Amino acid sequence: MRAFLARHDRIVTFAAGVAAATLVVLAVAWLRDAPAELTQEDFDEAVKESLKTLTLPSQAARAYEVIQPSVVRVRGLSTEQDSGNAQSGNEDEDDDESVGSGVVIVDKGIILTNLHVVAGAKRVRVVFFDGFEADAEVIGMQPENDLAVLKAKAVPDDLVAATLRSTSDLVPGDQVIAVGFPFGIGPSTSAGVVSGLNREYQSPEGKRLLTNLIQFDAAANPGNSGGPLVTAEGEVVGIVTGILNPSSQRTFIGIGFAVPIENAASAFGIPPF
Repeated sequence: MRAFLARHDRIVTFAAGVAAATLVVLAVAWLRDAPAELTQEDFDEAVKESLKTLTLPSQAARAYEVIQPSVVRVRGLSTEQDSGNAQSGNEDEDDDESVGSGVVIVDKGIILTNLHVVAGAKRVRVVFFDGFEADAEVIGMQPENDLAVLKAKAVPDDLVAATLRSTSDLVPGDQVIAVGFPFGIGPSTSAGVVSGLNREYQSPEGKRLLTNLIQFDAAANPGNSGGPLVTAEGEVVGIVTGILNPSSQRTFIGIGFAVPIENAASAFGIPPF
């Protein structure tokens, strides 16, 4: 080795110099190209650029997406004829005595609705979000709040129960949506705000005075009864129970009422919070 180095010392020295120079060049390049530490301003600017090309859904659209799988159509029938406990698809609706809405609160098929939707019906059927239809029985009533609890005799495999939210922090101006089947059309949604709290309303169907109601201005019409009043997060704060009508036309004029979810859930026998 000593003899080799003696003979080729210039070549070895040159090669060592080249290697050292290469390492210096690579180190400088790495330091120059190393990513700088990101600041909050960098993140904010990136978000702004993304929002320029991305259209976000409205709060009402997001709330509807959350609650829609839990909303059902409720049919009060005037006949007791049995066509089976469950079926997929719709049957002849000539025997409909009333049509309203409901919301699933337990994924085993427990549904909240208005008492006046099912009162006097010989038979009750519910239609779930995917079109699955089943008979249901009334297992609880709270006449003072115009509420009824239904138990479906069969349910879809992927049934989703709604999330219930306390009204303790609800204030006028909070955004809400009403979801249901106005005039049997739906599911339909309308958006508005909480207009007031602790309201009273004389029910034209039940001929009783309802108290401690949520007043809202999201459009509601006959058929919305029993459907959920939902926050911008998709959580149920009330059950739509009526609309104020100064005439006999039964059209919405901007004042709707809902039973607070605390009262509604107690109709099932347990407080939700």
